[in-house]
Amino acid sequence: MKAEEWMAVAENEIGLKTFPEGKSNPRIIEYHNGTNIAEYDDKAAWCPSFLNWVLSESGHIGTNSALARSWLDWGTQLSEPCFGCITILEREHPDGWQGHVGFFLKIEGDRIFLLGGNQLNEVREHHYPISSVLGYRWPRTKFVDSKKRNLN
Repeated sequence: MKAEEWMAVAENEIGLKTFPEGKSNPRIIEYHNGTNIAEYDDKAAWCPSFLNWVLSESGHIGTNSALARSWLDWGTQLSEPCFGCITILEREHPDGWQGHVGFFLKIEGDRIFLLGGNQLNEVREHHYPISSVLGYRWPRTKFVDSKKRNLN
């Protein structure tokens, strides 16, 4: 599998943003519809919903969860990052339940750069302290059609 399969889908969404208070971006609601918070508005954290949507659009199975840390148990664990791998970060506390998730782009110094959703309220590239990384993951499976049948 090549990361280009899903990174092209993710890159096409760059610039998509949350709407002002009182309104909700229908595309972000579409992202949520592939998770356990279907129909939520764009004010709910949507980084995991974005990854689930991107992977689904490119023929891969995600976690179907709106929790960033759900990605820690998904796919295959990587010891080192590679372009496009799913990168899970802690938020507030390493042992807490909160987190952030995005697609790995690069490391510069003590910063890791991700492409993801809900990064400053939009789909964009953003950097984080490399010390906040909890793990790197790679897809294991791919489905054939919208019924998500696994390839054998």
